[in-house]
Amino acid sequence: MKKVIFLVDMQSFFASVEKAKHYKNLDQPLVVSGDPKRRSGVILAACPLAKKSGIKNGERLWEAQQKCPHLVVVPPTMQEYIDSSLAITEILERYTDIVEPYSIDEQFMDLTHSQKLFGDPYEIARQIQHDIQKQIRVRARVGIGENKVLAKMACDNFAKKTKEGIFHLKKEELTHTLWPMPIENLFRAGTRMSHHLRMMAIRTIGELAQTDVKKIKNRWGIHGQVLWMNANGVDYSPVSTSSTNSQKAIGHGMTLPSDYHKKEDIKVVLLELCEEVCLRARSSHVMGQTITLSMSGASYDHPTGFHRQLTMMEPTNVTTSVFHYACELLETFWDTFPIRRLGVSLSSLTSDQMVQLSLFDPDQEHRIQLGYTMDEINVKYGKTSIRRASALLQASQSDERAAKIGGHYK
Repeated sequence: MKKVIFLVDMQSFFASVEKAKHYKNLDQPLVVSGDPKRRSGVILAACPLAKKSGIKNGERLWEAQQKCPHLVVVPPTMQEYIDSSLAITEILERYTDIVEPYSIDEQFMDLTHSQKLFGDPYEIARQIQHDIQKQIRVRARVGIGENKVLAKMACDNFAKKTKEGIFHLKKEELTHTLWPMPIENLFRAGTRMSHHLRMMAIRTIGELAQTDVKKIKNRWGIHGQVLWMNANGVDYSPVSTSSTNSQKAIGHGMTLPSDYHKKEDIKVVLLELCEEVCLRARSSHVMGQTITLSMSGASYDHPTGFHRQLTMMEPTNVTTSVFHYACELLETFWDTFPIRRLGVSLSSLTSDQMVQLSLFDPDQEHRIQLGYTMDEINVKYGKTSIRRASALLQASQSDERAAKIGGHYK
């Protein structure tokens, strides 16, 4: 029996949630945007009316307002979006217990064994759309395929462009459905990779699919082979309810409210980012051995910055240890340019259940346990219940971050 996989995608999710909850009768174009005064004034989501004016996700708010002077601009309310996403998951789980969240507005479903209960794939897709529209008042698009890659490309390339919002991309029909499309439409291709493929005279998905896989693999390794498999509709990864449990890295970054010029101010925020990353590592019961520091300059016209990593002596999730190595990267690679954005991540993750104790560091076990204790207090009494003295400095962003989810206000 062929598998039946759905990719259920919410149309203009953030904007749709805002319209459903707060602007029910609004017939004007609406966008969800961050605060332009804090450099986060970019479009996070645009409703269909706004998109008709040429507004795109990711562009700056002032550019969108030039295209549409009567634009309704609302700030993001991340907690509402998370709640709506969880409610949608509950709806999907009425049809199958194999539901895999792919992002906040996209979820995979394995409905292979649900057809006897709920009908053929199109019937199930229409019922899911009806349930989500009725309960959440958000329109869903559904891509259908025999694997996750086909379902994803069915949704992105076809379902989003049809009136019904449903499309079944069948492997045996790829030659006249998917293959004539530009190489940029291939899942995971990306702008840079698409450019490289075009330089090899591979302009369509079909041309990649018909290219000798050895040639592609020799040039780009496993990534090239995966793209070739995608072009041929091949994907062996199952829909998994536990796919989000295995992390390769844990990171956190933020755009600063103003340009930071002083090293001591940068270190205040850097310590807070290390604290956030280590908190997430401890909550996942892992330690990391590779730290990566990213810094971006303040100028859009003349970009500056670096993205460097360092392997530590041993895995850790202790904030002060990670901060020490982050400062080492800062001292080595920062050339005093004004800072607009900072990012810290931990990779090479291992379980925190096995720790190599040091004879030369008698306080190691105490410092490890201190982090977990601080986490327990903050979980019980609030994010800012216990924090470092540096949080009281003017350069600190801890209060601002504590009021946000995913970089945006709740």
